Amino acid sequence: MPTDTPQPDFILVRPQMGENIGAAARAMWNFGLDRMRIVAPRDGWPNPSAVAMASGAGRLLDEAMLSADVSDAVSDAAYVYATTARPREMTKPVFSPEDAMQDAAHRIAQGQRVAVLFGPERAGLENADVALANAIITVPVNPDFPSLNLAQCVLLTGYEWRRATEVVAAPETRMDNTDWAVHADIEALAQHYEARMEEAGFFYPEHKAPAMRQTLRNFWSRMPLTESDTRLLHGIMRQMVRWKNKGV
Repeated sequence: MPTDTPQPDFILVRPQMGENIGAAARAMWNFGLDRMRIVAPRDGWPNPSAVAMASGAGRLLDEAMLSADVSDAVSDAAYVYATTARPREMTKPVFSPEDAMQDAAHRIAQGQRVAVLFGPERAGLENADVALANAIITVPVNPDFPSLNLAQCVLLTGYEWRRATEVVAAPETRMDNTDWAVHADIEALAQHYEARMEEAGFFYPEHKAPAMRQTLRNFWSRMPLTESDTRLLHGIMRQMVRWKNKGV
């Protein structure tokens, strides 16, 4: 049985290749979606190619609802979105995938049943299919090549659903047995390098030396260094000085 997690129904309308149905199932399950409906698949149902492609998401195919037409597939939906890359001469709200899934999450939270229509691979949804929808989802793709593979479109919409309904982890840096260097660590490193570079005659000519020192300090301060980084850089400079003093 499908999970009881509130979610939209993803409806594949007249899909032509079993492999794409299987790939769509995998894409759905990647984002925790398991309510698949299939309308009049070209090669019949069940489809061995779909099962092979679905891999670990085969359960979605076993539990998929089969419908003869779109009207039947959306009969219990309160709000329907139709995915299309082509402009349609219809007066309907047009959403991006992100906005559509945010809207869907809001509607589902209110108790509405929501469905998303995905058209066949060759030409997408027909106008008669789109006419049954309440709104359109359009992906901002390259206008010279607007066609999306069925599974790609399902994946993109599923991803936006996940973003709309789950807390997305903030970017983080995983520290490997170290901490971020504090200002005192950076200052000590800057002084070490400045002293050795002074001995090497780096700050030349003299009238440019203040600006060069300031540039060097700015260089260190804007680098996201860890304590391990500073120890490494101190060690590099000490070894370079030892190597020079050996007269090699």
